[in-house]
Amino acid sequence: MDRSSCIFGNVIDKKTLRKAAAQQKKFLKKFGDDRNVPYHLAAVDNEVLTPAFGAKVLVLSKEPMGALPEKSVIIGNIRMGFGHYRISMAMASAAHAMGYTPLWLDLNSFPETTCTKIIAYQNKLYSMASRLSQKSKLFNKLVWDPLNTEGFKKLTYNAGDQKTAELMTPVLNDLPRETPYIATHVWPAQAAVHAGFTHVVNAIPDNWAMGLHLSEGALHLVQTPSSYLSYRTLKGFDGDNILNPMGENDICYAGHYMDDEMVANIESDCKKRLDRITGKKPLRFLLTIGGAGAQGDYFASLIRTLLPYVKSKKAALYLNIGDYENVWNMFREKIPGIEEVSKTHFHDWKFTKSFAEKALNDISCIGEESCGIHVFCHKDIFAAVYATNILIRASDVLITKPSELAFYPVPKLMIQHVGGHECWGAIRAAEVGDGTPECPNLDYANFMLRQFIESPDLLEKMNGAIIANKKAGIYNGAYHAVEKAIGRQESMYAWAGR
Repeated sequence: MDRSSCIFGNVIDKKTLRKAAAQQKKFLKKFGDDRNVPYHLAAVDNEVLTPAFGAKVLVLSKEPMGALPEKSVIIGNIRMGFGHYRISMAMASAAHAMGYTPLWLDLNSFPETTCTKIIAYQNKLYSMASRLSQKSKLFNKLVWDPLNTEGFKKLTYNAGDQKTAELMTPVLNDLPRETPYIATHVWPAQAAVHAGFTHVVNAIPDNWAMGLHLSEGALHLVQTPSSYLSYRTLKGFDGDNILNPMGENDICYAGHYMDDEMVANIESDCKKRLDRITGKKPLRFLLTIGGAGAQGDYFASLIRTLLPYVKSKKAALYLNIGDYENVWNMFREKIPGIEEVSKTHFHDWKFTKSFAEKALNDISCIGEESCGIHVFCHKDIFAAVYATNILIRASDVLITKPSELAFYPVPKLMIQHVGGHECWGAIRAAEVGDGTPECPNLDYANFMLRQFIESPDLLEKMNGAIIANKKAGIYNGAYHAVEKAIGRQESMYAWAGR
């Protein structure tokens, strides 16, 4: 079925279709045509994902795949930055809690396939542009922000992606088409639909509606009411023109995509935060570096602001630099004195887990987890991403751009966005009360850091909002994604807005 020429009843113009076909042809010429290659898969354990979620990672195999583990749910994703991996972990966590076995399918992890070559090529361009946007205000203003807000929003952009996704299906050949399938990026969703999967959930990230994220044939899940209305009506997807809308059964407002262990422990984690605040214990700040590697100078300034508070034991800083060890060298150069109060914990996942557990249970705040700066780095990409998740529960403030972390149940300082589509994530956090509005500049971000320490009632209010949000079902999106994928009619979890 040609899913490029007509999208939700909206006919795509011939010029766009010619461009989409030309792009597909370019990729075939550049990366080869493997649509008739008989790829096979195997499900293997992973050091991080299997203990955490009981998940199996799908890898290429020489032998055809046998029967899938009982009650399997495929988590289709790609590594593009850390965000889509983080959402996938939330889905895997929820599936595991509900008695299912998550199968981790990263379409960017099969380097011999045309599929991965295309994704890696586009990911490289995206990361390069993302970093450039932080170095050049002119590029950001004239190119990057407009592309991330209006360029990707166009329905015609989806037509091109649909044509490209046709080339991503061969690696799915071994998988039974009726297997429940949750995609945390649109390309795995589109690939699954093209391949004939029958139970596809397309978990849309962010809070800004874009044609980029459409995968007709899948059930679209969104995290907020505003994005639901925008997607349902395809608002602005063709300028001021009114389009044929999505149907009621094409889209669902599910809530924020959160890990089960975070949602289940919200009350106890918030109580520990409030105890640290009222007891005037050092506040724990968590700063995480994303997969695109942008905003280095910005982060260095924030750390310089926190440094005096760290030295006076009014604050502690957890710094997760992902899998970018060179970032620590940059901070050492840009922040005089940082090494005097810092400890590095590199490439030791067992220690990181132990540290997070001790920090969570250090009620008196007398351990090393409550003082100084602790720097985490992991070569393993899963550990690099998941380290932030396990440290969040023991942290008082998460410092983050308004990306996927904007939806997490922890008080948040929303710093400057990288892509324009991220802005609405900060709006959502501010409206539900668990984060600040986006800081308009670096001076304001540094001001807010000082405010959190000097006016801790701000954090008391945020923790109260998080507890209220849980009762309202706002953080139950991952559970609902699993329920929709497996076809469960009666939900076990509260629905936000119902």
